[in-house]
Amino acid sequence: MSDVAAVAGVSKKTVSNVLSGYEHVSARTHDRVMAAVDELGYELNVSARNFRAGRSKVIGLAVPELRQAYFAELADAVIRAAGAVGYTVLIEQTASGVREADAITRMREHSIDGIIYSPLTVRSSDASALEVKFPLVVLGEPIPDSPVTFITMSNADALHDATAHLLGAGRRSIAFIGSDPSGPVRTAQERLRGYREALAEHGVAFRQERVVPTALWHRAEGAAAARALLGSGVEVDGIVCCNDALALGAMSALQLAGRTVPDDVAVVGFDDIEESAFATPALTTVSADLDRVAATAVGVLVEQLEAGTAAAPAVLRSPHALVVRASSAPVTVERTVSA
Repeated sequence: MSDVAAVAGVSKKTVSNVLSGYEHVSARTHDRVMAAVDELGYELNVSARNFRAGRSKVIGLAVPELRQAYFAELADAVIRAAGAVGYTVLIEQTASGVREADAITRMREHSIDGIIYSPLTVRSSDASALEVKFPLVVLGEPIPDSPVTFITMSNADALHDATAHLLGAGRRSIAFIGSDPSGPVRTAQERLRGYREALAEHGVAFRQERVVPTALWHRAEGAAAARALLGSGVEVDGIVCCNDALALGAMSALQLAGRTVPDDVAVVGFDDIEESAFATPALTTVSADLDRVAATAVGVLVEQLEAGTAAAPAVLRSPHALVVRASSAPVTVERTVSA
């Protein structure tokens, strides 16, 4: 900036005013400064300016893994929402074999202003890791009496709606893929609860053999779960899955086994990733509107940063919608089913 000032024949303060867009600068002075900027190839050091202001204008996003389409699409939505308000996003993958919540501490070693944390699960034992002195927003099932803001959805209601959709279409032997055998993933527990409630409301008995646990929510696990269902001999005419990756894997295994989707088995996923609309057949799924979730999370974080104070603990619930596509067509009149 000193070099620019010398070439333009003005003070450093005048150069700063011009580059900051200060309106009370004459057109002649503005043009001289900008000509010097062009001549010297000067670039404003935004990082230094933000450092002096006490902020980096960088927020962190902690997600389990980017190879999962849901988290990649979430990252894209957060980056766009943050960019719209002048922030950059630093991304950290947390599924590394250590405690997920430790990522919050690791990320604060970088120059970031706050964190959006989207874990696979939030355990009650993680509560202490959330007691931080910087802005933090968590995407997931809330921990009671936690000191931070959670953005979540009613997972039980969403899976209830997905299951009720299949029941309303005439399916009666509906399986559930994605429960966790060790039980820490509270999202899966809530979705299983919604599945059971929908069955009960429609007078269909819950059968444990139609619930297939998976350690991961990847395509391979969905395919393996579908093969296990077929190999068990239990009747299945519909499947609800904890995410779209499981559903896509299940549809692939069903079709390879000679089962037609949806004529033989209807399938519903969860998340509404982009790929679900282009599957064959197109996948019925639950959408939580990632753009809205990302905009809300960034908005809450930036509001705290601008105010300079932590927000009061809150639970914000994002609405869901069932996106009905070809994978869940109704049962035809000629087809018979049994409970």
